[in-house]
This record gives sequence, structure tokens and C-alpha cells, in this order.
Amino acid sequence: MSKTLLKPVSTRSALLTMLIAAEVPSLTARELVAAGSLLGFAEPTVRVALSRMTAAGDLVRQESGYRLSDRLLERQRRQDQAVHPRTRAWRGQWEVVVVTVSGRSAAERAELRAELTGLRLAELREGVWTRPANLRLDWPASVGDVTTRFTGRTVEEPAALAAELWDLDAWAATARALLDATDTTDPVLRFTACATSGRHLLADPVLPAELLPADWPGDLLRESHLAYRQWLIEMRQSLAA
Repeated sequence: MSKTLLKPVSTRSALLTMLIAAEVPSLTARELVAAGSLLGFAEPTVRVALSRMTAAGDLVRQESGYRLSDRLLERQRRQDQAVHPRTRAWRGQWEVVVVTVSGRSAAERAELRAELTGLRLAELREGVWTRPANLRLDWPASVGDVTTRFTGRTVEEPAALAAELWDLDAWAATARALLDATDTTDPVLRFTACATSGRHLLADPVLPAELLPADWPGDLLRESHLAYRQWLIEMRQSLAA
């Protein structure tokens, strides 16, 4: 595993990862401190991070403990969709989104790019985004306000187009390295690898099987991430007992 792939996780990132993976609305300070201690974070460090994250609007403190802010609940929703993508039968058609509104600011253009990338589209040329029509997508109003969307016809070499739009070999190589790294009893290394895998799954284009290279590791990485989330829940429960 490359050292550059598994970067050290900050206290803030570790706490957010635990809250995003939790299957309960909130976690108590005791639960977060106990889990943090297993990952090498001292109690004062965790409590300072919780205070700063609350002040910054990352967390909301309530009687039952700490919960994610509305902004980060959206991140949790996107990560859940990355683990459980909503697919449909692919009949060879492609989603096409064309940007039709000009004169937008750089910040607005960057926001639109982030939204379209989050929907797992890729830019075919400036202002034209596409992907196979095999996902059930929730199109935000902000995208509809500045684009025209339609379903295109089949293309002659869809696998070649997919390989042009996404670097599938690089994604697969990173996914396999993360799968190797999660096969460890070291809680810190496993946590770091699985937290990284959650971010990597957000970049999985979730293409139809016909367009993927052989031995595509997407489903294996999702299964590994689900097992990691269950491990986090069991770890938290055992430490808080």
C-alpha cells in the first residue's frame, strides 16, 4: 500500500467518519471519546475537536449527544448512495446534459461541475456532460435551472467512450490497494483504509457491467466498506458498554 494513498486521518476526519457511518441519529461524547482512544486520539484532543466542530457548524450538540449538521447530513446521504447505488437495466442509451446558461461566475461554474460530478457524469466536451443511463438519478433543481437534459441514442463503441471519460484502470488499481489494506487487524490502519475507501467509492462511475474492465472491484469495495461500517458500530458499542 502506497504511503501517499493512506494519509493520516485527523481527529476531525475520524469523528466525522464515525458519525457518518453510524446508524443512529447521534453519538454521545463518551462513545466518540472511547472510539477515538482506540484510534490513538487522546480524550482531551477529541473533546477539543468536538467543541471546534460544533462552533464551526459541522456538528449540532443536543441532549442525546452530537449529530451531523444539515450540510454534513447531505454528505452522509451521498456516501450512502455510493455504497448502495440505485441502478436500472441499461438499454444502451446515455444521459446527456448540456449547459445552456452563460454568464455565470467562476464559483457558480465550479459548483455546477461538482454537482454533475457527484451525479457521476463526465464532461465529454466543455459544457456537455454524459454517462450511461443505468442509474436512477435525483436531479437537483440547481442543475435543471442552467442545463438541458435528454437521453441520447446508443453509441458505436460505448466501452471505448467510457474508458475515455473515466480512468477506469486507475480507479480499479486504487480500489484493489484499499481492499488489501483493509485486510488487517490493526484498527488504525483499517480505519484509515476504510475511511479512504468511502471517499473512493464516491468516484466510482457505477457503469453497466458491459462497459467495465474484467474483474472490476467496485462491488468488492462496497462490500468491504459495509463490513467496515458494521465493525465501527460494534467497536463503538463494545467500548461504550
